[in-house]
Amino acid sequence: MEKRTWLKAASIRALKTIAQTAVATIGTAAVMAQVDWKMVVSASVLAGILSMLTSLAGLPEVES
Repeated sequence: MEKRTWLKAASIRALKTIAQTAVATIGTAAVMAQVDWKMVVSASVLAGILSMLTSLAGLPEVES
């Protein structure tokens, strides 16, 4: 497994996870004025970190 290939695949997964978490968190507010932006950023960053850590176990798109 090439380190650069793994890093690219894991980063793409993490960015997708961050975006999905942000959309889901923003979607819980009734109106945009009620969005708790600190919570959106916090939850999204945490999701990205957890995604990278989960990728350490292996990525199906990267051959071992």
